[in-house]
Amino acid sequence: MSYKVLRTDTADALIHRIVLFVAEKFGNDIAIKHLDELERSISELAENPFLGDEPRYPVLKRQGYRVLTLEKDLVFYKVNEDEKLVIIYAVVDQRQDYLSILRGL
Repeated sequence: MSYKVLRTDTADALIHRIVLFVAEKFGNDIAIKHLDELERSISELAENPFLGDEPRYPVLKRQGYRVLTLEKDLVFYKVNEDEKLVIIYAVVDQRQDYLSILRGL
């Protein structure tokens, strides 16, 4: 059975920030391709919600996060099996201090 994938406003804002950064550095065509790849990867969670791994930080594990590792980005999400729901909380560049970002959620 397929899960519904929801993104928080924070996740949408972080995706927007990543795409703008890529557009500034590499151009709009690359940014659109990057966005398409992000969207495709996130949508795969509907069919396979446990595709991601447990995060390496114990505090994030205890909070129930999973992390989908993409080329340079990390997608942090939680799975609600009772409601068949995947909630995307944050999408960050791996090189960022993502623990601080997630603590602010």
